[in-house]
Amino acid sequence: MKPDVSIVVPAFDEQDRLGASIEQMLKYVRKREDDSGLRAELIVVDDGSADRTSEVASGSAEKFPSVRTKVIRYEANRGKGFAVKTGLLNAAADIALFSDADLSTPIEEMDKLVDPIKAGEYDVAFGSRAIDRSLIGTHQPWRREQGGRVMNLIIKTMSGLKFHDTQCGFKAFNMIKFRPLLDVMTIDRFGFDVEFLFVAHYHGLRLAEIPVRWNDVAGSKVNVFRDTRRMFSELNQIRKNARSGAYDLK
Repeated sequence: MKPDVSIVVPAFDEQDRLGASIEQMLKYVRKREDDSGLRAELIVVDDGSADRTSEVASGSAEKFPSVRTKVIRYEANRGKGFAVKTGLLNAAADIALFSDADLSTPIEEMDKLVDPIKAGEYDVAFGSRAIDRSLIGTHQPWRREQGGRVMNLIIKTMSGLKFHDTQCGFKAFNMIKFRPLLDVMTIDRFGFDVEFLFVAHYHGLRLAEIPVRWNDVAGSKVNVFRDTRRMFSELNQIRKNARSGAYDLK
């Protein structure tokens, strides 16, 4: 039977915390199925990890045999954006949610994004830490938080998108409308979130930025200086793609 929602989790070298996250997600999904009949599938994409990420994911999933779970692995690390695209392309549901492996946004926030898409109000709904900062439980270190604000300003200026937070790892999509757009995406690493939203907006999809609960979780692989330089490069690539017509569907 076709699931109502596909949950995509990109993972790279996450053996130490992925097991607990998957069990938390699957426990929630199973409860929702018992309570309301919601059918969900979980797709974990191992982005070329050098550790036991895939084995941990499979082992945790085996504890919840009633929930459809798929673990996809490829050998070379391709980037978080590539992992998310891979998961979305393998999604069986018409609505897909991607969530960071650390569950910095609790999976219980899922309905905030999925329900407006299900109701036909929006085509893409994405979590935001910036609209209502009272929903942040554990903040990032001061320097990283300020760096994030600067990055959001740069993204707004260079992309033309007026959103407050494009980088929160909690986004949902109407896959009937969004799936064809994955064919024109070019960014596989840090800037993929911006490209997702830019291309969706470029094609007239209805986007909603929705405040969600969020907690900083130790172990982030984001490096402010490295990834700021990378973001400049990828924002320039997005602008170039838009000018050249690379985002037009053939």
